[in-house]
Amino acid sequence: MANKVRLTAVAMSAALAAGVLLAGCASSKSGQTPSASPGASPAASAGGADNKPKYTFRLAETHPADYPTTKGDMKFAELVKQRTNGRIQIDVFPSAQLGEEKAVLEQVQLGAIEFTRVSSGPLAEFNKNFGVFSLPYIFDSDEHLWKFLESPDGTKLLDSLEASKMKGLAYYSSGARSFYSRTPLKSLEDLKGLKIRVIQNKINIDLIEALGASATPMAYGEVYGALQTGVIDAAENNYPSYYSSQHYKVAKYYITDAHQRVPEVLLISKATWDKLSEEDRQIIKQAALDSVAYQREEWAKFEKEAETKVREGGAVITEVTDLKPWQQAVKPVIEKYRADYAEVLQAIEKLR
Repeated sequence: MANKVRLTAVAMSAALAAGVLLAGCASSKSGQTPSASPGASPAASAGGADNKPKYTFRLAETHPADYPTTKGDMKFAELVKQRTNGRIQIDVFPSAQLGEEKAVLEQVQLGAIEFTRVSSGPLAEFNKNFGVFSLPYIFDSDEHLWKFLESPDGTKLLDSLEASKMKGLAYYSSGARSFYSRTPLKSLEDLKGLKIRVIQNKINIDLIEALGASATPMAYGEVYGALQTGVIDAAENNYPSYYSSQHYKVAKYYITDAHQRVPEVLLISKATWDKLSEEDRQIIKQAALDSVAYQREEWAKFEKEAETKVREGGAVITEVTDLKPWQQAVKPVIEKYRADYAEVLQAIEKLR
């Protein structure tokens, strides 16, 4: 009987040891933690003695690798990597490798893509508040714009993205948008009747129609071919985009009407944000804010370079010295949407 008891105890001890061993093997094989982000690659894994999770995230960017917003993205990723000792890595995918802005935003909402840099133009289709930046001539200058962006009201606007399943991290600079065409542009009158590509949002469409032209919403990547073949007559953007996209080669007439100052937004999927620790959130947020000064410097340099390059490339630039006719023409657009953005417009007005 004693022998049977001893044998049973030995068997139970062996079974228990085997179970512990198997459990240990399974845990080691998975390498996952409860805080793993669904978009991390392949998933968050334990990261060293302190057991903090490691992440590899993706950041989608429309522009080329040498573009100022992409450089801002890369500075942001570099700061996050430095401040986490490599524990959080953000890989930047430029040149629309992960898709055009609207498609990427949809993936960000789902958490399939973790980060993106996007113009506040298409962002307005996902969060109505950002439509305010599409209103023409609400900012007098770049300085006026940044006074607003860095104010509590600018921060409040950025924070409103959480309702759209995104978390706004920082604003980036994108200068002023102006028109360019296949045909000469010397005044406001030259826009009448033209088919002009716009970012897909209702305010932009109303703006173009107020100027007597026809709005054609179109993905950014399709604009060069459309200009080249005459599907559209004109488009509008800033100097760096006009140059980097090579649109100046197929639409050489540029008029500096500066009708919009539409900031860029660096953001993270809320699904990803919610799974991060408070420490990691603070690191990511601060890195985003700290990348802004670098991005703005790169923008200012590239803007001057781009203007020089397009002039050398044969672009014909018309400087607008009197904006009053332009402002008068689009006044109905501002009045149409004033009630929708009353609070923000009042805040912008106070900062003049």
